[in-house]
Amino acid sequence: MDYNKIAQDILDNVGGKANVKQVTHCFTRLRFILKDESLAKKDVVEHLEGVISVVVSGGQFQVVCGAKVTKIYDATVAILGDAVAGGSVDEQVPDQKQPLGNLILQKITEIFTPLVPAIAAAGLIKGLLAAFAKVPGFDTTNSTYIIMNTASNVIFYFMPIFLAYTASKALKCSTVVAMMLGGFICHPTIDALVQDVATKSTIFGLPVIKMAFTVGESSKVFAYTESVIPILLGVIVLYFLEKFLKKVVPEILQLILVPGLSLIIMVPVMLTVVGPVGIYVGYIIQFLYNALYGFSPVLGGIIVGGLWGVCVIFGAHRALLPIGLNDVALTGTNTLMCFAGSANFSQAGAALGVMLKTKSQDLKQVAASASLSAWLVGITEPAIYGCNLRLKKPMVCAVIAGALGGGIMGIGHAVNTGFANNGILTIMSYYGEGTSLGQFVAYLLGIAVAFFGAAILTYIVGFEDVDAVPAGAAALESDLAMPTAPAHTGETVEIASPVEGKAYPLNEVQDEVFASEALGKGIAVLPTKGEVVAPADCTVSVLYPTLHAMGLKLEDGTELLIHIGMDTVAMNGDGFTKHVNEGDKIKKGTPIVSFDIDKIKAAGYDTTVSVIISNTADFAEVTGVPAEKADLTRVVIKAVK
Repeated sequence: MDYNKIAQDILDNVGGKANVKQVTHCFTRLRFILKDESLAKKDVVEHLEGVISVVVSGGQFQVVCGAKVTKIYDATVAILGDAVAGGSVDEQVPDQKQPLGNLILQKITEIFTPLVPAIAAAGLIKGLLAAFAKVPGFDTTNSTYIIMNTASNVIFYFMPIFLAYTASKALKCSTVVAMMLGGFICHPTIDALVQDVATKSTIFGLPVIKMAFTVGESSKVFAYTESVIPILLGVIVLYFLEKFLKKVVPEILQLILVPGLSLIIMVPVMLTVVGPVGIYVGYIIQFLYNALYGFSPVLGGIIVGGLWGVCVIFGAHRALLPIGLNDVALTGTNTLMCFAGSANFSQAGAALGVMLKTKSQDLKQVAASASLSAWLVGITEPAIYGCNLRLKKPMVCAVIAGALGGGIMGIGHAVNTGFANNGILTIMSYYGEGTSLGQFVAYLLGIAVAFFGAAILTYIVGFEDVDAVPAGAAALESDLAMPTAPAHTGETVEIASPVEGKAYPLNEVQDEVFASEALGKGIAVLPTKGEVVAPADCTVSVLYPTLHAMGLKLEDGTELLIHIGMDTVAMNGDGFTKHVNEGDKIKKGTPIVSFDIDKIKAAGYDTTVSVIISNTADFAEVTGVPAEKADLTRVVIKAVK
């Protein structure tokens, strides 16, 4: 798979480089913030090679790529430049005005998405430690256990610092000052001062607000470590403060005075105003969630377990993460991620049902991979976008099964003692210290009902099956392939080399797509002359705008795909000259495209020309014939009909 080409194809169809304001990625999606969404061609992008689906939501143009998203993202950033990776590029087009709700959702996503890998890693470690802790005779006081347990707690204990970093990136204010602010409220001295509720403390004569509260039957003194809301509000205030200071402080002094004054002002503001407000906001969020859960744990499980997957569609599930994180900070446990686990396993089950039901081999592969990623590590986007939402009925089945599983968890009061992603690898984190066997069994029953229930429902209800579709719009073979193969006649077809050079086996080329013969069988030619000519009388059925590839239909029905070089699409036609047009009927030996071999090499690309019979399935046998000197007089492909 050519990740550079995939990235270029995506960029070409989202409006070009100039239309990209920012690009980030999560586990499965490229997340574009575009200057003008109307320039993006959604229907084209979702059919490109490497793309599973496209979702436009929350002010983002989200390209779902599955497990290969990191490599595609790296290739995208290499084309766009580092400035656009999580940052902004020079404005050439006015920004689109977004609805306030979309803007808020977008910022929440930008803040929490980068933390998900670390939270997932912490959850995995916690799950493994919890499993070992249940082994009879295992010593939880040994140094290895203590050290690894500390490692799993780092992301939570220092949450204000991590959130300060991501929030400052999202709001585009000083990252270093924001992190200093997060580090300040986590500092042992400040932590001890805030928790000493018996002693009054002041800063510049203003009272430092301290709080104690009751959770159930126990009392707890509030600490800023592990907190979520206070630092987020602090960074928001910092953003506006910096904007004000940059207007009033002379530019020559801004380097020192803006960060210095920002910190001097924000320290007392955090301890006397913003921090306490953040505490109250956290209480309100927790109160509302607890009210729902307290009214009926079963209802809470049904709502979250059923609708979490729907929230994923819109990216809104990231907006719910503060609830779970805040729950952990205040109580040491959370129920939200348990219910979310029911939703995750239901998506995995629905994808499994699709895999068992569909007759499309392509869809079977997508569904199997998507189901595995969902139940193993809790990554549900491939399942949702790759098959469940795409087929509609499996998504409904997943929602129903997820609600049932969540309700069962509510009945058993399942909890998570940390904040772990939902998957088999982290399952023991739901049986941590302080969790009863009954609660853990409720969680296991919930995910089992969600998983198997969704799979069975999907299989029974069914869906409108799909035929295998082309891997991408750039796959020429999809344009050239014939719908059915004719009966074999034994007739032999001999094809001369359309390029002068050395012919060698196709499976030796430095491109896995061509080498695997996924596009068809044929021959590779290392050219000594930069010209492609018609190997026989034919019609030019396809001629790419970049001139690096073309499709020919010979008079006997043989269809050829000729691809000049590897990754040369990135040259955008530079060094290529066409001599015919698409649709032209031409004679053997007619020049089709000339190409500058030296220019291709100078650009760093392989010059090998791949010559493929794209309708290989129509032949009983196709064989490439290597030759030291191949040209129009030398047969390089023999095919038997």
